[in-house]
Amino acid sequence: MLGHEAIAALVPHAGAMCLWDEVVAWDAATIRLRAHGHRAPTHPLRRHGRLHAVHLCEYGAQAMAVHGGLLAQARGARAAPGMLVALRGVRLHVARLDALPGALEGEAEALIAGAGGQQYAFRIHHAGTLLAEGRAAVMPAPQDSGP
Repeated sequence: MLGHEAIAALVPHAGAMCLWDEVVAWDAATIRLRAHGHRAPTHPLRRHGRLHAVHLCEYGAQAMAVHGGLLAQARGARAAPGMLVALRGVRLHVARLDALPGALEGEAEALIAGAGGQQYAFRIHHAGTLLAEGRAAVMPAPQDSGP
C-alpha cells in the first residue's frame, strides 16, 4: 500500500490538493484508492463550509493521474503532464460529502490508453454505497515552446 507522500510524488497536485491518501491496490488496468480528508474544514475544494458531490469528479481524475504515475514509474519513467478534457456519463448519487463518516474509496479503470491520451471509468464509494461514477478523458498537456 502506498501512502499520501508517495502519491504526491507521482502527481502534479500539491499539498492538500492531492486528495487521495492511500493506494490500496493497482495493476496495469485498474487502481483502488482511499481518502480521509473530505471532512476536514480546510479541504481546498470546500465552499461556504460544504464539499459538494461535483468534486468527486476531481477525485476520479486524480485517481487516473495516480494510476498513470504508477504505470510510468514501473517503466522507470515519469508520467507526462496531462489535461482533463472531458467528463462523460457522470452520475452523482449524493449532494454533499463533507458529513460522510469514514473513508471515501475510489476505483478507476483504464478504458483507452495511448500516446494521444487516456480514457478511464471511475467510481467513488462510501461504506459500500456508490456516490459517483463516470468517465474522464485526459490528453497530453501542450508543451511550452518558450518565447
